[in-house]
Amino acid sequence: MEKIKVGFIGLGNMGSGMSLNIAKAGYDMVVHDINREAATDLLELGTEWADTPKQLAESADLIFTSLPGPPEVNAVSIGEDGLIEGVSSGSIWIDLSTSSPTLIRELSKNFEKQGASVLDAPVSGGVKGAQTGKLAIMVGGNEKIFNQIKPVLDSFGDKVSYTGSIGSGSICKLMHNTIGYGMQMIISECLTLGVKSGVDAESLLECIKNGSVGRGNLLNVTLQDTYLQGKFDPPNFALKLARKDVSLALELGREYDVPMEAASHAYNELTAAMNRGWENKDSRISLLLQEERAGNVEVRLDQSK
Repeated sequence: MEKIKVGFIGLGNMGSGMSLNIAKAGYDMVVHDINREAATDLLELGTEWADTPKQLAESADLIFTSLPGPPEVNAVSIGEDGLIEGVSSGSIWIDLSTSSPTLIRELSKNFEKQGASVLDAPVSGGVKGAQTGKLAIMVGGNEKIFNQIKPVLDSFGDKVSYTGSIGSGSICKLMHNTIGYGMQMIISECLTLGVKSGVDAESLLECIKNGSVGRGNLLNVTLQDTYLQGKFDPPNFALKLARKDVSLALELGREYDVPMEAASHAYNELTAAMNRGWENKDSRISLLLQEERAGNVEVRLDQSK
């Protein structure tokens, strides 16, 4: 895209790394944070300082915000001396925060009245990823605008994905994080049970990492070949065998007095699927029960792509 001036607000753990990578890519920048000292490294590189979000928006063509959450996003965007008071027709605001999809959709409507475009683009990869430019960036909003500003996104992220209309990037990020924390729960159950029942932590972790779980097969292979295509026959691993395995783990948990709440939920789901007469189908067929509870939502990949 033509030469632009980039504004960046929020120079904390994540924002500092991302903004530095943008600056190092050669873009003219203006920055703002509630703590001016956070901008020291950027100012030494020749970036400008803005005293308020409004002032920053008045001089920047493309604005990034990296903030803790919805209250801060709302305040910086439409609060006193907020971005909306400084943007002009053609301005682009991209929120990198992990925030509310509903909020960003509402804010987008307000900015559209000023002739400005809004994209939500939460990131994943942690502080190290922000520093090294190894971030996943999940972008929602106008696809034409996305394609226009993608080179800037590429300056601080190595996996940039367009996800759909405004708010869809935030939805993807929230689903990603919630899956991660849910996985932590059942991992902690199985690690504590494994150690308490006699396996040292190093050996247990090595076996889990070496198995299909640790190799990432569930997301990268198994679900794509079964559930995400709605194909459960012939089975990759039969439902009745999966239920048997989880049952044995729960039996071990009772023997060693280790609570297994997440595993118990998995067992109950597998049992409910068994009661549908699906015992000889692929075990992933149990996931159809959640689709039913969600209002008969079908989660399927587009096989034409």
